[in-house]
Amino acid sequence: MGEKPQWLVREDAGVPVLLALALRQKLGIREPLDLPALRDLPVRSPDAPETTVALEHQWRAFWEMTVEPRAHRAPGPLELVDGFDTLVALPATGAEELRAAILPHADSALRYARETQARYTRTVGHESNAYRAYASAIAEFEREVGRRAHSFELNVHVLPFTQRGLWWIGSLSVAVTDGMRRDVVAFDQAIRPVISQLA
Repeated sequence: MGEKPQWLVREDAGVPVLLALALRQKLGIREPLDLPALRDLPVRSPDAPETTVALEHQWRAFWEMTVEPRAHRAPGPLELVDGFDTLVALPATGAEELRAAILPHADSALRYARETQARYTRTVGHESNAYRAYASAIAEFEREVGRRAHSFELNVHVLPFTQRGLWWIGSLSVAVTDGMRRDVVAFDQAIRPVISQLA
């Protein structure tokens, strides 16, 4: 008898992801172009000097390692960055510009990320129906296609973006606005295509 398919959904407003996005906003990095800004955090003014291509490239590599570390391994050893506890590690070589640029923002970015994660835990993270939201979408998918869902893994990052929506941020990771996550009907409609793609 075959093994029963299994699915694993991890949902969080993780401090490392929030930190990476807060630093993106403070540095004026535009990548990824489709992701909106975070609420309650100043956006770098448009007349500030442009970020360099090297800085954007280094941040993008840091972002990918943060979102899906198993799929985006560092090319060499990593070193912790002062001021970020154990939450930010950059390659020992090749990330010098990013390391220098984020140091002045350590306190404010870390405070923002921790406060936002705590707010998620209070408002969304302890809901007893969190599991049911995904189980319902998977059950609906199975009814529609007439088969069991294949085993899959999904990371859902609940984030305070200025625009409502859901975005792919990795091959197994999506970001969803906190307001949409609290809206049962809207979240169900948004997550179903994601489940269909993976299952």
